[in-house]
Amino acid sequence: MNAAPTTAPVEQTDTTGRPLPIIAVTMGDGAGIGPEVIVPALLHADTVRRCRPVVIGDAERLRQAAAILGITCEIVSVDSPAEATPAPGRIHVIDLGLLPADLPWGRLSAVAGDAAYQYVRVAAELALRGEVQGICTAPLNKEALHAGGHPYPGHTELLASLTGVEEVSMMLSTPRVKVIHVTTHIGLIDAVNKIEPGLVERTVRRGHEAMVRAGVPDPVIGVCGINPHAGENGLFGYGEEEEKIVPALEILRADGIDAVGPLPADTAFFLASRGDYDLIVAMYHDQGHGPVKVMGIEAGVNLTVGLPVIRTSVDHGTAFDIAGTGRAEAGSMVEALRQAAEMSTSPAR
Repeated sequence: MNAAPTTAPVEQTDTTGRPLPIIAVTMGDGAGIGPEVIVPALLHADTVRRCRPVVIGDAERLRQAAAILGITCEIVSVDSPAEATPAPGRIHVIDLGLLPADLPWGRLSAVAGDAAYQYVRVAAELALRGEVQGICTAPLNKEALHAGGHPYPGHTELLASLTGVEEVSMMLSTPRVKVIHVTTHIGLIDAVNKIEPGLVERTVRRGHEAMVRAGVPDPVIGVCGINPHAGENGLFGYGEEEEKIVPALEILRADGIDAVGPLPADTAFFLASRGDYDLIVAMYHDQGHGPVKVMGIEAGVNLTVGLPVIRTSVDHGTAFDIAGTGRAEAGSMVEALRQAAEMSTSPAR
């Protein structure tokens, strides 16, 4: 067993004296690997140094995960984030108690799907009340979410609904490349139809704001085309680039945003990975997700941009095939917590 001390309190400010942001960590689908990546990630020295995490989930499921991992830690139930007093080896949880003790690992469950929704709902309410400064989500299973009575495409749309925001963007971040999506969870034909200059412009602006907030004051943003070779001057497609993308870029450049494109998507990600671009704008889901997952899924982070609070997530799924085995890697959750802390505002003193 890996024992962790539980005595000395942890500093509640960073090295600059800034109060550590309180991050709500939603447990995701309890039948997946969420609990197994949360426990080691919250005990990680980098997490403890950067934020005050509070799990929204089920305390007993976290204890089961800790036992599977061979980690000895103190899992403490609290009624509010403010009650979470940091200490080495201690994990705080707002315990909703929604899962049966004998919930099987790695199996689709409507009960777990509904619980995953409730964790996010509570986290959103805490954020809107200012009790937490960021949200970091463990993965949920869309089929289980739907079976539990909540027909959302995923976290992005769910959080937008819960916080009353009409439009948000999905951003994926890895050590080699960052990408924001103009469209996400819709079919390819629908995506092409949905893309229009206003949506492209708003997406680029959200990406620009996120990069500035993350410490890049003048980001260079590469904007992908829709067709192969970005249309090849009208050779491919029906002029979608000129109609749907170019007008947005002209407005953005006039406002001083360094947006370059439309770029051929088959080379844009390579150029970004070598440092030519700080952010790539993908027009549809697979255009952005495919390259990102090839270049860095293990350390990938999913961000929702445009919410009233920062939201980050691991860039992997519930991994039912290894859930409950102790084989899940927590690196992406550690990175998601790091970025949530980095991009969150300081709490009120």
